[in-house]
Amino acid sequence: MTLDEIDEFATSLAGCKRKGHPGRVAWYVDDRLVVRQDEPGTVLVRVGFEDRERLLDEHPDTFGLPPRWEKHMKVQADLDGDADAIRTAIRLAWAMQKR
Repeated sequence: MTLDEIDEFATSLAGCKRKGHPGRVAWYVDDRLVVRQDEPGTVLVRVGFEDRERLLDEHPDTFGLPPRWEKHMKVQADLDGDADAIRTAIRLAWAMQKR
């Protein structure tokens, strides 16, 4: 996936808006993080711990967990990974952030 494809998908979800600046773009629902650009070629998706473990187990080539994010409800997605899995993670993050 590209950041443009992530933008297209994320902003199609009700209330999800793009913020940030080039090099550090992010998408939020009511100022709560859904997904943001991370290391080159990756995004960070805010998902619950159970969803994170399931994504890591089912898509180990797409998702990873750098040590600095272990205590946080986040998972790192490789943009070269499974696009459908990344969209699923973004949808889970969006659902978690909606009030």
